[in-house]
Amino acid sequence: MSIKTIFVAGCISGFISVALGAFGSHGLKNRLSTEMMTVYETGVRYQFYHTFALFIAYFAYTQSASKHILISGVLFVLGILLFSGSLYVLSLTSIRTFGMITPLGGLCFLAGWVFLGIGISFR
Repeated sequence: MSIKTIFVAGCISGFISVALGAFGSHGLKNRLSTEMMTVYETGVRYQFYHTFALFIAYFAYTQSASKHILISGVLFVLGILLFSGSLYVLSLTSIRTFGMITPLGGLCFLAGWVFLGIGISFR
């Protein structure tokens, strides 16, 4: 994955975050239980947070072409897919098995922040 791909992924993720947030607010509010709506909103919130993390990684990489920063971007993308994606599927289907994927996405987020810190600190 290239750094340009990280930037494009951030743009796509930002678009999707806003679209899914609006869809949840207007289209799902009366269709999901309160618990599943909270799960859905958590997915949107973490996706949006880590959309900004993708842009941070992109701009940090432009200052220091560290492989650690590039890896952080990849981990943020994986985290969005696994963490937020599993929460979306869980909330829409109520199949609890998808909840087992969520922690893997959380670990990707954590590792992404560690790699970003290393990439910026040790340049």
